[in-house]
Amino acid sequence: MSSRRNGKADSAAAPRTLAEELRARPDEALAALLRSRPDLLNPVPSDLTQLSTRLSTRASVVRALERLDRFTLQTAEALALAPDDSSRAALAGLLDGAEPDAALAELRAQALVWGPDERLRLVRTARDVLAPTSGNPGPTGLGPTFAEAAAGLSPGRLQDILTDAGLPATHDPVSAVAALAALWADHGRAEALLATAVPGVKDVLRRLMWGPPFGGAQPRAIRAADARTPVEWLQARGVLLPAAPTSVVLPREVALHLRGGRAHQHVESRPPGVEAAATHDPEQTDRAAAARAFTAVRTVEEALDLWSTDPPAVLRTGGLGVRELRRTATALDLPEPETAFWLELAYGAGLLAADGDEAERWMPTPLYDDWLRQPVAERWLLLAGSWLAATRVAALVGGKDAKDKVLSALGEGLDRAIAPEVREIVLRRLTELAPGAAADRASLLARVQWQVPLRGGATRDRLVGWTLTEAEQLGLTGRGAAASYTPLLLDPAQAARLCAALAPLLPEPLDHVILQPDLTAIAPGPLHTPLAQTLAVAADIESKGGATVYRFTPDSVRRALDAGRSAGELHEFLARHSRTPVPQPLTYLVDDVARRHGRLRVGAASAYLRCDDDALLGELLADRRAAALRLRRLAPTVLAAQADPATVLTQLRTMGYAPAAESADGDVLISRPDARRTAPRSAPVPVPDGPPPVAEGLLGAAVKAVRAGDRAATAVHREPQSPPSALPRTAAAETLAALQTAVLTGERVWIGYVNAEGSASQRVVEPVRVAGGFVTAYDQLREEMRTFSLHRITGVAELAEGS
Repeated sequence: MSSRRNGKADSAAAPRTLAEELRARPDEALAALLRSRPDLLNPVPSDLTQLSTRLSTRASVVRALERLDRFTLQTAEALALAPDDSSRAALAGLLDGAEPDAALAELRAQALVWGPDERLRLVRTARDVLAPTSGNPGPTGLGPTFAEAAAGLSPGRLQDILTDAGLPATHDPVSAVAALAALWADHGRAEALLATAVPGVKDVLRRLMWGPPFGGAQPRAIRAADARTPVEWLQARGVLLPAAPTSVVLPREVALHLRGGRAHQHVESRPPGVEAAATHDPEQTDRAAAARAFTAVRTVEEALDLWSTDPPAVLRTGGLGVRELRRTATALDLPEPETAFWLELAYGAGLLAADGDEAERWMPTPLYDDWLRQPVAERWLLLAGSWLAATRVAALVGGKDAKDKVLSALGEGLDRAIAPEVREIVLRRLTELAPGAAADRASLLARVQWQVPLRGGATRDRLVGWTLTEAEQLGLTGRGAAASYTPLLLDPAQAARLCAALAPLLPEPLDHVILQPDLTAIAPGPLHTPLAQTLAVAADIESKGGATVYRFTPDSVRRALDAGRSAGELHEFLARHSRTPVPQPLTYLVDDVARRHGRLRVGAASAYLRCDDDALLGELLADRRAAALRLRRLAPTVLAAQADPATVLTQLRTMGYAPAAESADGDVLISRPDARRTAPRSAPVPVPDGPPPVAEGLLGAAVKAVRAGDRAATAVHREPQSPPSALPRTAAAETLAALQTAVLTGERVWIGYVNAEGSASQRVVEPVRVAGGFVTAYDQLREEMRTFSLHRITGVAELAEGS
């Protein structure tokens, strides 16, 4: 769409106001401004004058300043020191000769600076926020101006200072202050004055010139002839002025002269480089990272399996109790802070939630069962993506909030809005290093501080270290270096490529165990998820480490049978996955426990039941307790039910049977009968860092609306055109097409409209959006944006030329 500008002013003329500058911007630039500062759209401004006013509100300006990098912020701070209409050359002088073009482009894009390079203007509110004050010298370390510092001096005292500084007397305090400021703006005269200074004066000035500009000294109205000390010499000539009963201040103009015109001691025009602390073989880095990624998935799985059967209670204030966290950490054989991290990770991914019952407990969600059936790479992707976007910070667990209350895992108070941004910055900087290079933490912290200087503070700095630790635990880094697949996580469109890159690097799970005569099974490494799940149901984990030891007991075998396994299936499972012959004691144990268990299976039709024992199915058909399932026989070994599989499973277990669920392929879906799940739950939503992003469709409509309102507000008003002799009437399709065309061309049209009371009217409108059965347009009769129901528009007619 071509850009449209309002008015016929000469494009070469400098804008007189911010609104005029915005009016000259193309639509794409206005859209970019609204995209970067979404707070401006609530509500949509009626015209560009209102938009410029909203751009200058303190809250909006502060929010925009907080998103600047350090050099762009230093450029804005330098402009805050300079007078309005300063040139680009003067700005470069304040920045010690650094090239400000890129920073100026960003400030202009954010509408914090406007005007041509010869007449740069910082938005007044930004100047008020950034300029040093008598109470806050800010990052520049500069004090108040001569005019501000000398405001409390008497006219006589000002004339004495002029005389002692070698300046002619003036007729009023205003011109006296101007003369002092002009002295220090003249390099030659200022140096000539300092050349007459007594010993020690330059030492005092060196201590104050870079800030803070305040010195502890008794202000005195002393004359040059009576001055004996360096501080007295400076006070006599107005180089130090009173700031408080016990302190003096170095005026801004003096400090700028002493600095050589520089606003900052260190101008950081380029981001600091991130140095490598160590370099490893890239292949070893990938293998180490992938091994941690595999461990991350299995640790979350183990933690949630534990809470499936023994869910801990939710504290009355929310969160997880310290004793429950300690118990879980002991079961996982992990430190408590790391355990809190895995639990927070599962919670953020939507795999864990509170069940919402009266006696609330933490337990897995139904999404967990779907997650278990996914490939390991896809399971890891959900965890890593959730971590990257989460505002919850697990490392805060155990600390205290502003009210001195201990922060608990899964509880409130752990959100930090800046966390996702810091994580992304850290990962991007790691991926920019050479393959296998681990970053030096100090240089990485300096880079983050340069990119977000005004936000986060101490929390931002600690987040850098926490991010490095958590990235290592998650498998995004290996030995501190970014894995080859880590850059793909930063682009949501690369999810498939990431999984394809990670999958070959993951440890190959084993499909066998070693059965021993003492009723134990040894897993010499990580097992395939289905095998590990089945073993966890049929046996109890006795010990973990490099190898996991499972022990079979009557209770564990009964648990497997309750989950739907028959004795024959258990024998076949053990024989298929054991590298040694199945010990006779284990065979006897399975047969002995299995004598009283049935062999029902439930699958998805509405649901169906199948069983090799047709007598058992006949028993079910005759059982009144199964009447709610509305069973009917389809075949000697198959029954159909008019209920979903979950309901059938629950009812049959209530009746004393031990059915097993099966997939569409006929495979048994293993789950412990005592495993518990919440109702469907959504993952926690990250705390927004300011207003939410603006949808592109709304952005385009907003720009059109602002343009239309601005044209109406600035247009020369003419006598209204006579309406058509009759109410415009067109077919619905023609009406819609005409309105959509008007949106694209920006033309005004006549419409006939019947309101809710049935009154018909004709009006001139400028449509800006047609969607959802409504037309958003600028109504020239009422001079405001309005929304019209499309079905109430009787027709559309063109305006005559010249209207």
